[in-house]
Amino acid sequence: MEEAHDWYRSLSAEDRSWVGLVAQAGIGAFIAWYRDRSTAPPITSDVFGTAPRELTRSITLRQTLDLVRTVIDVVEHEVPQVAAPGQEQQLREAVLIYSREVAFSAAEVYAQAAESRGAWDARLEALVIDAVLRGEADEALRSRVSALGWDEVRNVIVVAGKSPAGPSAEVVDALRRAAARQEVDALVSVQGRRLVGVLGNVDEPIQTVERLQGQWADGPLVIGPLVPHLYAAGRSARAALSGHTAAPAWSEAPRPCLAEELLPERALAGDVHARRLLVDRVARPLRSADTLRETVQTYLSERSLEATARLMFVHPNTVRYRLGRVAALTGYDLGHSRDAFCVRLALAYSHLAI
Repeated sequence: MEEAHDWYRSLSAEDRSWVGLVAQAGIGAFIAWYRDRSTAPPITSDVFGTAPRELTRSITLRQTLDLVRTVIDVVEHEVPQVAAPGQEQQLREAVLIYSREVAFSAAEVYAQAAESRGAWDARLEALVIDAVLRGEADEALRSRVSALGWDEVRNVIVVAGKSPAGPSAEVVDALRRAAARQEVDALVSVQGRRLVGVLGNVDEPIQTVERLQGQWADGPLVIGPLVPHLYAAGRSARAALSGHTAAPAWSEAPRPCLAEELLPERALAGDVHARRLLVDRVARPLRSADTLRETVQTYLSERSLEATARLMFVHPNTVRYRLGRVAALTGYDLGHSRDAFCVRLALAYSHLAI
């Protein structure tokens, strides 16, 4: 083994000793079976049962098959020395039959190990997503994130939408595969009728989700804000879930839609954080500018440059200039009905204790 395989020489002494025991157990089980071939050889328990399951993490299936091939080659080479006269061919045939069983059993061991790791990873993923949705960035989350290999993943968003029909496992796997094709990491969970995706290594949130939106059922699809890593994903999750709940209130909402575009609907639905964001974005910049605030309130009432100018005893161009200042300060253009609605709501909330 040391002569034939470079990777074998790099194994720890403990792992090499386990491999040696497996090889010895295989040869011993073969001898016992060759004496009485009335039943099929119990390969898994007799051969691989001597090694701990952790050995599958140190040695891959391909490497295991290389070792099996090496052991079989050595045994076949020694057949003339150990076989009774005239029984060499019979012994070689028995070795071939037995080696086939060993190979199948090795594949079974690795398949069982993969299924166990897959089930464990699924439970771990569910715990991580639940912690993200709850905003619990504690030490338990850190250890679980590290176990999933997400401690180095950057640029994370949370996406919430309606789950398509079908078994949850198939829905989750479909989204995970689609994300992998886009070179995006994904943690996925079905929460009732909602499909939540935590996507990592995202450069362009809107474009990325547009390419993946077919994995969600029809209806609102809301993207939380981009955060630097998974430990900060609670903020993105809160916004995405709040936005998905409130999205039906805006019938013209785009798909996908950023959670911050749904601030008014989220505020109306009872999202206190959205109310504060709306007030901070609109009312606070106007607090120290009484003239601008008065112009905004008058324009929202009259919905006309000329009417606003007459009531304020200024030229319409002055009103136009002030509204331009408001747009620069808040990001909302009162010439658009949607923006005017956002500003009106923000000013209303600014008068309330929120």
